[in-house]
Amino acid sequence: MKLSRHVRGLLTSAALCAVVALAGCDTDGLQYGKAMKSLSPEMVAALQTKNMPTESPILVRLFKEEAELEVWKQDAAGRFDLVKTYPICRWSGELGPKVREGDRQAPEGFYTITPAQMNPNSQFYLSFNMGFPNAYDKAWGRTGAHLMVHGDCSSRGCYAMTDEQIQEIYALARESFFGGQKAFQLQAYPFRMTAMNMAKHRNNPNFAFWKMLKEGYDHFNASHQEPKVAVCEKRYVFDATQPDDSTKPLSFNAKGACPVYQLDKTIADAVHEERRQEQLKMAQYIATGVSTVPFRVGDGGMNPVFMAKLPSSSGDNNGRLFELTSAPYVTSAAVPGALPRTPNRGAVTLAKLQSPQQPSGPATVASVPMPHAAPQPKEGETPTQQEKPTSIAGLIGELFGRSKSEAAPAPPQTEQVATRSTARSTDLAAKPKQTAPAHTASTPVRTASAGSSPWPTEPSSAPGPAPKPTVEAAPAPKPAPVQQPAKVETPRPEIRTAYTTPPASNNGLLAGAQPVVPTGSFETRWSGMR
Repeated sequence: MKLSRHVRGLLTSAALCAVVALAGCDTDGLQYGKAMKSLSPEMVAALQTKNMPTESPILVRLFKEEAELEVWKQDAAGRFDLVKTYPICRWSGELGPKVREGDRQAPEGFYTITPAQMNPNSQFYLSFNMGFPNAYDKAWGRTGAHLMVHGDCSSRGCYAMTDEQIQEIYALARESFFGGQKAFQLQAYPFRMTAMNMAKHRNNPNFAFWKMLKEGYDHFNASHQEPKVAVCEKRYVFDATQPDDSTKPLSFNAKGACPVYQLDKTIADAVHEERRQEQLKMAQYIATGVSTVPFRVGDGGMNPVFMAKLPSSSGDNNGRLFELTSAPYVTSAAVPGALPRTPNRGAVTLAKLQSPQQPSGPATVASVPMPHAAPQPKEGETPTQQEKPTSIAGLIGELFGRSKSEAAPAPPQTEQVATRSTARSTDLAAKPKQTAPAHTASTPVRTASAGSSPWPTEPSSAPGPAPKPTVEAAPAPKPAPVQQPAKVETPRPEIRTAYTTPPASNNGLLAGAQPVVPTGSFETRWSGMR
């Protein structure tokens, strides 16, 4: 017996009220419960403006990358038109279909929502089950359950809205059920399936799957009618009808061979033209070298209107990353409580490395004191106990000094760099020491001048004149030199070399060393971002 539209609406209303009563909705009356809340006056006015009856059928489309949910509704002429676009508060996973339980993926594909899938007592305010896995998902052995569109702005494989948004979406679906719609279609896409977006994502491993979804996308765009979806040979088929010469109804098996069918003639011309135009555009974009986008890294996304209300953040409490969907592949800093993926590298920054080098002053030639040989105890004398170093710096200095003195015998104490004054050289030569062979002056030692960078610099393109080598002739023995009065020399700045022992600073740290901080602490990770 065929029931009237009014009777079907009453039966659906009674079924929803029973669900609310069984769920234990804590309200003064069912008509005031959150599941039975009326549409806002603004929404009712918008429907009237678009000539859409309140109880007419609806259709929902979801787009991950743009983080948007669209509600379409049938107007009085029987054509679907857009009612409203809602920003998605949160979705989890990557672009691509859900494959298995626990992968945090939000589903992609075509799903059917019945009144039995509406949940008025959801722990996320209100929700409806997407119906995953559908026939296509089951044919591929995909697993998972309880994938929802719900409120509370929190997602683990779902599409999360705000409570106010899901309230209105739920009411629109409820009214369509009251009007006699047995189920509404939900189309979940990775992004808006335009020719440009397809060209950008052509290198993605899910591209073949997305091409199949685009067929249904094009069918709806061309006809503004809900596409009839079937599954055979483990793929989606859209708007299939039996051939003209066949009287046997079509029967589809998700894993079996597809029956002989043809495209619905009422929309065939529009669909073929839509496909042709989209394929032509995509080929042109690829031919002109439209660059591909990298695969998403992180976990899910959020619409910019919600991201703007949050502090600089790209992670959830589990340390999983998500991205700003209006600017794909842009990653912000992690929220407090989770260590960033890239640790702080210390005080040296790229700006310091790229800063222009200040011209240093002329090279200063310094005298380098040669190491002394360790004093040997005299016969019958107890060796003097050397004082042990009391700091890390002293210990390192002792080790370096000891290794150097053990590696080579200490030269005579009177040997100096050839840059000493002539008078001093004459005095030294007059002493009765072993005759030294003729040698050239050592290369002058550069000292750190004010403004010079601690990093090695490129050699100058115009080198200065090379220092002239000074040859000391073997001195002839002379009588003891006359003692010269001591000259008062101007104190020179202390110059340290590799042979001198660095003094210890506070807490036993080497001069210029960074404080020792435990690896993985808050300071090592975040000090560079303050």
